[in-house]
Amino acid sequence: MKQSSLFFLLSIILLSACKKDDALETVQEDPSSFSEIGSVSIGGTGAAEITAYDPSTKKLFVVTNTGSATKIDVINLSDPAAPSAMGSIDISIYGGYVNSVAVHDGKLAAAVEGVLKTDPGKAVTFKTSDHSLIKQVTVGAQPDMISFSKDGKYILTANEGEPNDAYTIDPAGTVSIITVADNYSVATIDFSSFASQLASLQAKGFRMFGPNASFVQDIEPEYITISSDSKTAWVTLQENNAIAKIDIPSKTVVSIMPLGFKNYNVDANAIDPSDKDMAMVLGKWNVKGMYQPDAIAVYEKNGIPYLFTANEGDVREWAAFAENKRVKDIALDLTAFPDGANLKLEAKLGRVDITRMSGDAGNDGDYDELYSFGSRSFSVWNGNTGDQVFDSKNELETKAIALGKYDDNRSDDKGVEPEGITLGMMGKKMIAFIGMERADLLAIYDVTDPLNPIFLKILSTGDAPEGITFIPADQSLSGKSLVIVSSENDGVIKIYRTN
Repeated sequence: MKQSSLFFLLSIILLSACKKDDALETVQEDPSSFSEIGSVSIGGTGAAEITAYDPSTKKLFVVTNTGSATKIDVINLSDPAAPSAMGSIDISIYGGYVNSVAVHDGKLAAAVEGVLKTDPGKAVTFKTSDHSLIKQVTVGAQPDMISFSKDGKYILTANEGEPNDAYTIDPAGTVSIITVADNYSVATIDFSSFASQLASLQAKGFRMFGPNASFVQDIEPEYITISSDSKTAWVTLQENNAIAKIDIPSKTVVSIMPLGFKNYNVDANAIDPSDKDMAMVLGKWNVKGMYQPDAIAVYEKNGIPYLFTANEGDVREWAAFAENKRVKDIALDLTAFPDGANLKLEAKLGRVDITRMSGDAGNDGDYDELYSFGSRSFSVWNGNTGDQVFDSKNELETKAIALGKYDDNRSDDKGVEPEGITLGMMGKKMIAFIGMERADLLAIYDVTDPLNPIFLKILSTGDAPEGITFIPADQSLSGKSLVIVSSENDGVIKIYRTN
């Protein structure tokens, strides 16, 4: 009995010591201490778009579409301070461009669009060890993003289904759900069950406007995030300004959540709308922003899924149809804009790119409201209700200006243009990483309280950062967390580590 008691006491002491060590490690892993430790260039424009990391082989897999090359480059990340190329996987034999990659348990999945992007695409799976093919299956048109569920039982693709340039072919926007254990069987689902709700969705900010497009054709899924229990997925519908919620086991769309609009006519949302005013001055303007998120990530806390979105904005601009116009080239309603002539000057609102498909409330040829693309921010949404619980307002642009990194040439368009967002747990803190495509910056926030994100730091990246990959400390040989940012305009991959 005494020996048992002694053993119990020693166990408690050891457990307490382990907890103290864990606490010390948490203190040492400071998310505000990230700095660049290494980089590698794999080509020019079109290289290094999206990355995925395999902890078992210490390989980084990188999407590359340059010239005639359509491949997945493989980078040795055993020493993150000295990454090195170690070959590539030829994707051209499976179709057209490779758009996205994901890794889980020794498997690499790639989203490959058809040779004609309007044709069905493929999800192609390889072994991360020797890059041999496991399976290729057909999915919807133009799979733009691919993701494993957390348990590895499913692979999901967001099939954007953009039209051809002549707008004579417009594929359905869909999501494909692949069941790994069932020999990679595919169920491709669309959004037709919500067509009858179009009017109510539009009243909340949902956009539906493609020429001669049906409800199913007009929806364009962009990016996916999946719950920790692998039962629920959320998909950004970028051009439609909405997020869809999907039940994975039943393979059904549960809801479509329109995101509404951002008011730039308040101090906290102030913007610089001109690239011709020879200044970077933020002010209030009678313009609204459509959130139109690209990347999305989920953080579940207290039973609520919080969705983090990078609100890039996107324009439908094809040879046969373009929705965008400059404010100087449209008629403004004199009641809504009594100083319209002054506002149309290029140093005012004249250069702002807006959609011509919204804002003419009276359908009389002049615009009562102005809607621009994106919101120049990242947001947090309740994943059950679609309610916005946080927006970074104009903080990203304020920080970029203060650093001398703001690109004034983009003031009339989408500003810093947040495109990528990734979450990572560091100790007991949840950290968000937001890539700004036009400012070439990575912002770091503590989002442990998703209702009150706290800015920590900004880092410089390559030209036009798109992919962001977080590697937790326990998957890194250095024992410290890593963040990898890949930039599509210069093909540069940068690696950052905590100090």
